[in-house]
Amino acid sequence: MSRIFLDTNFFIYLVEGTGMRAARAKHLLRAFSARRDEVLTSVMSVGEMLVLPLRNGDHALAQRYRGIFSGPGVTVLPFVEDAAEAFARIRVDMKIKPPDAIHLATAGHAGCDLFLTNDERLNGMIVPGIHFITSFEKAPF
Repeated sequence: MSRIFLDTNFFIYLVEGTGMRAARAKHLLRAFSARRDEVLTSVMSVGEMLVLPLRNGDHALAQRYRGIFSGPGVTVLPFVEDAAEAFARIRVDMKIKPPDAIHLATAGHAGCDLFLTNDERLNGMIVPGIHFITSFEKAPF
């Protein structure tokens, strides 16, 4: 059993996607479930995902996103004060955008084994508390 943190783009592929990325997201979720992995994301993912549906007045899509986070299977982690210093260090040392730094600091604070993203700038980074950062395509599942 591993603690696996999923970046926002994973959920976008899962809900809105078609094709290879959506298929990969579904495959990974099945693999995580079969292994009894703990699937995590940050509260930032909820906010990031709701922007476009709310902007467009697409209440059905907004509700589909909310459903992912309110059901079993995905734990939404808060951005807590103890992660704030890690956030600052990531922003200073690595010049990463604030939303990405919040994800990384939250995952590091939670002690994640694997952080999955398709943001090439994050792949292979070293962040205290995260054992390995890679893309969805390169994930060993």
